[in-house]
Amino acid sequence: MQLGLVGLGRMGGNMAERLRTAGHEVVGYDPHAEASNVSSLADLVKALAAPRVVWVMVPAGEPTKDTVRQLGELLDDGDLVIDGGNSRFTDDQINAALLAEHSVHYMDCGVSGGIWGREVGYGLMCGGAADDVERAMPIFDALRPEGPRDEGFVHAGPVGAGHYAKMVHNGIEYGLMQAYAEGYELLDAKDLIEDVPGVIKAWSRGTVVRSWLLDLLVRALEQDPGLAELEGYVDDSGEGRWTVEEAIENRVPMPVISAALFARFASRQDESPAMKAVAALRQQFGGHAVHKAGPTSGTGEVS
Repeated sequence: MQLGLVGLGRMGGNMAERLRTAGHEVVGYDPHAEASNVSSLADLVKALAAPRVVWVMVPAGEPTKDTVRQLGELLDDGDLVIDGGNSRFTDDQINAALLAEHSVHYMDCGVSGGIWGREVGYGLMCGGAADDVERAMPIFDALRPEGPRDEGFVHAGPVGAGHYAKMVHNGIEYGLMQAYAEGYELLDAKDLIEDVPGVIKAWSRGTVVRSWLLDLLVRALEQDPGLAELEGYVDDSGEGRWTVEEAIENRVPMPVISAALFARFASRQDESPAMKAVAALRQQFGGHAVHKAGPTSGTGEVS
């Protein structure tokens, strides 16, 4: 099958290679990548035989919206655009409506697998019309992991459902990573434990907490046993925030995912204004000792 792929970064580039290995023809475009097969979106459209399928793999928000707008002007009736980036599900209805004005079809597809997907396959969560899903199924089958289709692919519902499913997936991912991280920190803090990486690795088989994320933590500790090469600053792509917002909107309690998101915010603070306020309150009501800011700050000196 022939596919146009817009965006050849870490994910898009690897996806293109996996598709080509499976025998598909991929025409790739990226203004910032040497691997680009064409020099513009217009050239990409010209290189594809109608009816066309174009997969968009660019950063969420305005870059995706702008790409979809341009494709709407370039594509013909019956062509199909698939947004495989991390767009917010509410953007999908807007993109679908914009393309519908040009009689161009639209699907959204949440993609999980990171940099490992090229080798082991990608988990795919799609939203759109059943006919469009069936039309693109050869591409989905090439991208997903080997094995039963329903263990690596789902048609989650209408337009927007794929990105919604991926949003919840990423929220769960936040919670799982935070739990592993807190367990690691407690092991590292206790003098009784002499081999922290060994304990983590021993959980890899037979235990109820084994998972691919745990395997990746084992790998990271083997490469850098004390994680000394890293800073404890953790960014977020936005999907954890959206998950918590949806939890509030739908009155679904999510204490674990919410705490994991806020822990990421805390990782970005050199000093916490909130904890300064807590220290001030403890001093006010209880006369508790506080650490004063200044030249001796961080030395453990108490005044």
